[in-house]
Amino acid sequence: MASLVIAEHNGLALDEGTAKTVAAAAQISQPVHILVAGQACGAVAEQAAKLGGVEKVLVADDARYAHFLAEPVAELVLSLAAGYDALLAAATANGKGVMPRVAAKLDVPQISEILSVESPDIFRRPIYAGNAIQTVEAKGFKKVITVRVAAFTAVAKDGNAAIEPVAAAADPGISQFVSENLSRSERPELQGAKIIVSGGRGLQSKDNFVLIERIADKLGAAVGASRAAVDAGFVPNDRQVGQTGKIVAPELYIAVGISGAIQHLAGMKDSKVIVAINKDESAPIFGVADYGLVADLFEALPELEKALDQK
Repeated sequence: MASLVIAEHNGLALDEGTAKTVAAAAQISQPVHILVAGQACGAVAEQAAKLGGVEKVLVADDARYAHFLAEPVAELVLSLAAGYDALLAAATANGKGVMPRVAAKLDVPQISEILSVESPDIFRRPIYAGNAIQTVEAKGFKKVITVRVAAFTAVAKDGNAAIEPVAAAADPGISQFVSENLSRSERPELQGAKIIVSGGRGLQSKDNFVLIERIADKLGAAVGASRAAVDAGFVPNDRQVGQTGKIVAPELYIAVGISGAIQHLAGMKDSKVIVAINKDESAPIFGVADYGLVADLFEALPELEKALDQK
């Protein structure tokens, strides 16, 4: 019949992950429709309508979707599900909150964090922290899928889809929005950044993380961190890259003072080019790095900063 993609957005702008989820959906079942749920989200709907390959954008503009609470959004998706072969969302915090509820109420297994679409019924997804890739065949039931967007290329913004309003679904009334405390940064967001500079426990302290930040600012890059650095209090946990943090695949990933625990590698090993700086030549990070420098980071980073200044 068709695929329905649940849009990821902040109320003002469509997240790049939606364009990548559309790319996955187009390989499963066409036409592709997008659901934009939110309040005063007309601008987001217009951006969604420009994505290539999208036939229709459905807009549920209602106060109950203003904060994208999982329960009311799941009910909205369920109210539309009958008309679709596949329901997809990016494997973000929002997608991971909504889609399991949808799958449970449809009484179907969820297919989580797909990396590729081999056919409309066959998908590949990581298991064991990315150390193995599982091939999943899903036939005879409605597909509920989350997409690891780092593995897909965004569709072009050359579409002109129709925009249609849809009625809000009944609110189950089992959750309510209380407050939110968002981190703000002038740097790019981790999952959408083309360049990421990440620091690990090798930086030794929170104060030393400024070395990473100065390099990132000169490159126009996002700042990431290993779990060890986050647990040590060097940086907030929203900068964590890894299996229990954010999954990224930038054009360039620079890992500084990161040994390369399996959980961290699971979050960044799909980066196009990986550069590692570590004084331990046997560190696992060198096993996935395209370029490796065995050096003391407290000497290497100032030298790198000087070289960037000269450029």
